[in-house]
Amino acid sequence: MQAINLADKLSTFDEVYVPKVVAELNGQLVKIAKFHGTFPWHSHADEDEMFLVLEGRFDLEFRDRTVTVSKGEFCVVPRGVEHRPVAAEVASVMLFEPATVRNTGDVVNERTIEAEGLERL
Repeated sequence: MQAINLADKLSTFDEVYVPKVVAELNGQLVKIAKFHGTFPWHSHADEDEMFLVLEGRFDLEFRDRTVTVSKGEFCVVPRGVEHRPVAAEVASVMLFEPATVRNTGDVVNERTIEAEGLERL
């Protein structure tokens, strides 16, 4: 058991849309990532996702609307809902997801990272 300094962890990488695991609890992974640009449309058939903005802001686009999530705010995307994050500037985000979640959900492309392939900081 120890305190985790998120700013220190975020300072160790610059890649965008490459989540890093900082903790595990109850079958969930706590991940941090930097968002910039547009991520592909995708959904997760069996898992909800929670996005908590630590710094900056990003748009969470859905097919019928867009939700802007700013520093100190979070949004939960229910399972099965198609979405994509879009960030005009770099945003630092914490994600809470089941340990089995593939970052691109039902889509496999050059940005896909399987859950077992995630880096742990």
